[in-house]
Amino acid sequence: MQNPNFNRRQMLLGTGASLAGLALTGAAPTPSFAQTAQNSAAPTADQVRRMQWWHAAKFGMFIHFGVYSTIGRHEWVMEDEAIPVGEYAPHAATFNPVKNSARAWAKLAKAAGMKYMVTSKHHEGFCNFDSKLTDYCAGKQGPGRDLAREYVEAARAEGLRVGFYYSLMDWHHPDGARCADDEEARKRFVEYTHGLIREILTNYGKIDVLWYDVAWPLDAKGWESERMNKMVFELQPDIIVNNRNKLPGDFSTPEQRIVAETGGRAWESCMTLNDSWGYHRADDNWKSSKTVIRNLISCVRDGGNYLLNIGPKPDGSIPEESVKVLTEVGNWLQTNGQTVYDSDLCQVRRSNYASFTRIENTLYMHVHFWPGEYVAVSGLKTKVKSAKLVKTGAALKFTQDDFRVRVLDLPAKAPDFPVTTIALECESEPTQDTDYVRKNKPRMGV
Repeated sequence: MQNPNFNRRQMLLGTGASLAGLALTGAAPTPSFAQTAQNSAAPTADQVRRMQWWHAAKFGMFIHFGVYSTIGRHEWVMEDEAIPVGEYAPHAATFNPVKNSARAWAKLAKAAGMKYMVTSKHHEGFCNFDSKLTDYCAGKQGPGRDLAREYVEAARAEGLRVGFYYSLMDWHHPDGARCADDEEARKRFVEYTHGLIREILTNYGKIDVLWYDVAWPLDAKGWESERMNKMVFELQPDIIVNNRNKLPGDFSTPEQRIVAETGGRAWESCMTLNDSWGYHRADDNWKSSKTVIRNLISCVRDGGNYLLNIGPKPDGSIPEESVKVLTEVGNWLQTNGQTVYDSDLCQVRRSNYASFTRIENTLYMHVHFWPGEYVAVSGLKTKVKSAKLVKTGAALKFTQDDFRVRVLDLPAKAPDFPVTTIALECESEPTQDTDYVRKNKPRMGV
């Protein structure tokens, strides 16, 4: 994933180029791998089919786990500390997580309310899968076994969809940098890269997501990304791919921020639980369960997904702080999950202590800073028929005029942890116009 010290624009170099100039000579793209333009208003019928489960899933687990975990100083330690390959690579012999440690990842993901998982090969170039193309892989180094297979089996055992992450950038391979200026090196490295992608999409059954990452130092033409995606969809006709091999793909990937796409473009915000992707023993800046829930709501409100990362320790165990936060999120979703998973696009958003989701004509007010006594929504442009607490089902008193809805007689202490949800059943789709309030609310004379 992206190093927070690097400018995202510098590394990803944009992803919105049209495919027209990249089409295979003399061959019209088939629907299985042709991609719509970056901001296309309408996904193709094939994208709708392939992405139906993903839109329903809403919430997924990212896992960054590799040789860097043994060092415990973030996924980018090799680059940020300028560790030579000869000094870094021996750590692969000491990388030996407990067998089937991925089972705990999958169980936690399911308990947290996540519906899919994504992990595999990161920037350091180490393959967590067993490969015939390199000795720098789990089967031939410290683990002595295929970690990717353990991961796939663990996810499937919990009923979760399976995704593979694949970093195109590779700090280990001798052609990983010189491919930018040496055509023969580029050809070798591209064939190597395509070959590894072929392995992970051939050896593990049905794969649901291929999550490309940093394309440095090549562009789509250099990576032969059109040919790459063609191969991917021939091997896995139902798979979805992101936009980081320099083609638009099926969905966009804002990182460490929540930025909704427009015009019907699918998107997924990926974030860390602290400030690090890979295990960083000194990073104690953990997000609270309240923050995670607010982020999840912000994503689904605008039609996006939330992919939240864990960085397992060298033995494959999950940091205790991650377990605590995700368990609290899962407990909240057991009661409030319908308001997230079944949500529609929601225009209502203005509040300084709540966020909102919507299912048809019901507006869900997720109160993250509980004020006690009453809550209010400004500028709601439809009539409220009823109000109730989602946690208990208890009916709530409310008043409504042309400018606000007030829900009254609330308890001093929040009824739910860490966020309390109030359901407002409305006569029509709820929308909000706070400009109307500002302009028309009666003002006292001076």
